[in-house]
Amino acid sequence: MPGGGLSLDGARWVAARSNFLVHVKVLARLFRGKMLAMLMHAHDAGELKFFNTHAGLADKRTFKRFIAPLRRIKWVVYCKAPFAGPEQVLRYLSRYTHRVAISNRRLVAADDDAIAFRWKDYRTNGPDRWKTMRLHPHEFIRRFLLHVLPKGFHRIRHYGLFASANRAESIATARALLNVAPPATDPQEQPDVAPDSPRVLPCPCPRCGARMIVIELFARGCEPRWRPTPISIDTS
Repeated sequence: MPGGGLSLDGARWVAARSNFLVHVKVLARLFRGKMLAMLMHAHDAGELKFFNTHAGLADKRTFKRFIAPLRRIKWVVYCKAPFAGPEQVLRYLSRYTHRVAISNRRLVAADDDAIAFRWKDYRTNGPDRWKTMRLHPHEFIRRFLLHVLPKGFHRIRHYGLFASANRAESIATARALLNVAPPATDPQEQPDVAPDSPRVLPCPCPRCGARMIVIELFARGCEPRWRPTPISIDTS
């Protein structure tokens, strides 16, 4: 489906330029609201400290009067085309939306005293940029949890045409205006199941109940043929 959106009356499709993503003014207002809301939340939680001439901002009413003018002024959000193209931007963002803070292949060793993992030093060029760091398990977990989103936040949130509240209706209207046929549905992929029936996974884990990916089946007393990919460590 080409880029664009529905008109305000929902009667026509407004096409966007091929290189358009989001209007900078909308982005500025969104960033302003998110930033000020986070500041108020941090102030209510006692995470902001004020000193010297700003000590009075520790009071909640004083702080609200201080940031109130910021809600009425226009914020400037600087946007420019990426140097390496949109593919590089998508590759960069995908590391944060579809991956955890650290992949298993970077873990080198773990015991009760420390956890060793590989990290990349961007100040160094060549193969020596990959180095090994050892952290106490408590410090490793603390750094790992810094990448966990707070309650109520989502990694990917859809707005406008793909907002969850009216996504089905908006997409159906857009397809009708663009004369695009709806995707064919396979009746075998959507069986007639009662809404209150429990969900059955194809291969649930016997312990946690989540989906389990079977790598290999082997008889009792036998050793599996599958082995994890060894990690090469440069000790030079």
